[in-house]
Amino acid sequence: MSVALWQSARPPRGFAEVWRQELGSLSELAALRARLRTSMTGSRTVARPERDHWSERLVLIADELTSNALRHGGSPVAAVLGRNDHAWLIAVRDAKPDVVPVPAQGRDPGLGGFGLYLVADLSAAHGWFTEPDTKTAWAVVAADDG
Repeated sequence: MSVALWQSARPPRGFAEVWRQELGSLSELAALRARLRTSMTGSRTVARPERDHWSERLVLIADELTSNALRHGGSPVAAVLGRNDHAWLIAVRDAKPDVVPVPAQGRDPGLGGFGLYLVADLSAAHGWFTEPDTKTAWAVVAADDG
């Protein structure tokens, strides 16, 4: 039996919204990454780059999901950061519910399109769902000392 890597699913319940940020272009991704780092660690920059820290996994996931929404989805694009006691949720909404997340297959890796595999690998849970005028892709990262 084969299970799709990216399935339509709502995110887990229990996450309180920390903030929401609207984005209009790829040039705004650096500010989003800095805001995420500040929210999770208190610093806009990577304090100890030699460590694999859970917060950097979430920053990378947010960058992938948001850049996909900006490239393939319609405006407006919004990133939402949520938190519960042990995990963080990043959810990215765009205005193209008919363009669903599909990982690249049968493509030269040099042509890109493998970010959804990365998100799936780095997250504890991930998925997407649609509403009448929007699509939301989301991922959860557990907060640990790693």
